[in-house]
Amino acid sequence: MTVVKKYYIKLGITVFAGALFLGCESNFKEIQKINFSEFVPSSDADMVNLKYTDSGRITSILISSKMLDYSNVSFPFTEFPKGIDVTLFDKKGKKTFIKSNYAISYKGTAVIDLQGKVRISTENGQLLETEQLYFDQRNEWFFTERRFKLTDPKGVSNGQGIDFSKDFKVINSQKITGELETAE
Repeated sequence: MTVVKKYYIKLGITVFAGALFLGCESNFKEIQKINFSEFVPSSDADMVNLKYTDSGRITSILISSKMLDYSNVSFPFTEFPKGIDVTLFDKKGKKTFIKSNYAISYKGTAVIDLQGKVRISTENGQLLETEQLYFDQRNEWFFTERRFKLTDPKGVSNGQGIDFSKDFKVINSQKITGELETAE
């Protein structure tokens, strides 16, 4: 009888441990699902044509074939994986044109990261080309540490590192080479 009791006790412990183990695994998988969050956009759009206004005046027009909005994450941003085509208008109606193969706009900092064959041109014939450029929307200021080519009616210059106002009136460049006509 003691052998049978030992057998039933061992069998009971084994069944209890097995049930406990299976029950914990099921709960563990549920806990993993709770902590898992998918990184998906809260919205996406195809063929976007956005017009930004200030006091009834159009300040910019953004055109893109794809927009992904990640406003549901802790550091919200909007991504344009197929590039953008932007027209900026100053208060006098002069235009600045921006194109890039990819862009991402960070809502918290109001900085736009433009990447891939970035081209900025003005109605005055100025053209800046680079592979990456940042635009600070609050200060209306562009900047990069990458190589660039600046074509102007006065000449062409190349360099690495540049920052400038959106109307090209103030330009600070670093490591520059080329020929430019100056007023001096």
